Amino acid sequence: MAAKVVVKLGGGLITDKSSLKSPRTDIIDSICNEISHLVSLGNSVIIVHGAGSYGHLLAKKWSLSHGLRKDISEQQREAVKIVRSDMRELSSLVSKSLRDRGIETVTFPPSDWAKNTGDSFEGDVSIFDSFPSNVVPITFGDVVHVDGGAEFGILSGDDLMARISIEIPSVTHCVFLLGDAEGMMDKPPHLEGSKLIELWKSGEIVETEHNSEQDVTGGIELKAERASLISKKVEEVWFINGNCPERLSELLTDGTTIGTKIVS
Repeated sequence: MAAKVVVKLGGGLITDKSSLKSPRTDIIDSICNEISHLVSLGNSVIIVHGAGSYGHLLAKKWSLSHGLRKDISEQQREAVKIVRSDMRELSSLVSKSLRDRGIETVTFPPSDWAKNTGDSFEGDVSIFDSFPSNVVPITFGDVVHVDGGAEFGILSGDDLMARISIEIPSVTHCVFLLGDAEGMMDKPPHLEGSKLIELWKSGEIVETEHNSEQDVTGGIELKAERASLISKKVEEVWFINGNCPERLSELLTDGTTIGTKIVS
C-alpha cells in the first residue's frame, strides 16, 4: 500500500546555519535522490523545509520573530522582504534538485497563503493534498503577516508540519530529518556519551540545548512538541538523521529504522 509522507528538511541539515546563505547542495541532492525513489514507487511526498542560514540569521538580527518595533521598523520591513526572497531562493534549490531527477514540484510560500504564527495559524493546508503522487508540493518556514500591531512574525516549518500532518487524513508517515543527530538524544548530541532514544513520548525529560544565536523558532523542543501532537493522529512519526536519507526507504519497507519514533 502506497504511503503518504510529510518530510521536514531541517534548516541546519540543508544549510550551514553559521554562515549567511550557505546551502549544502550535496545533502539536498542526496535527500532528493531518496525522495525521487520513494515517488517512483508510487508513494506521495510533501516537503516542508526550514530556513537555516537563509532566514534565521537575518531574522535574529532584526528581531523579526517579535514583530514590529518602532525604533527599527524601516530596517525590519526591509529585512522581511529579504528573508522572504531568500527563502524562495532556498526552496528553488530543493525544487530544482527534484526536477533534475524527473520529479515535478509545486511551491507554496507561506507569505502567499498563510497568516499569523504558531500551530493555530490561518491557512488552508488542504492545498497540499490536491496533487497526484508524481507531484511533490513544497513549503517552508517563512515570515508571514500577523494581525494587529505586530504586522509580521515567523511561521515555523514545525508548525506547518503539525497542521499538514494532522489535517490531511491520508498522511501515513511524518518524518523530521535532522542535521546533527541520529534522532532524539538523551543529551545534546555533541556531548560525549549521548545516546539515541528509540521511543519517546511527551513528558519524558531529555537534556537539550538551544542555540538562540542561530535559531529563532524553538529548536528541538518545538519539534518534539509538534511531533507529539502529530503522533495522536499519525502512527508513524520519526526523527531521523537526514545525512542518511536511505533510512526513509528502510522505514517504509521494514516499518522501522535507526531513529526515534514519537508515540502519543
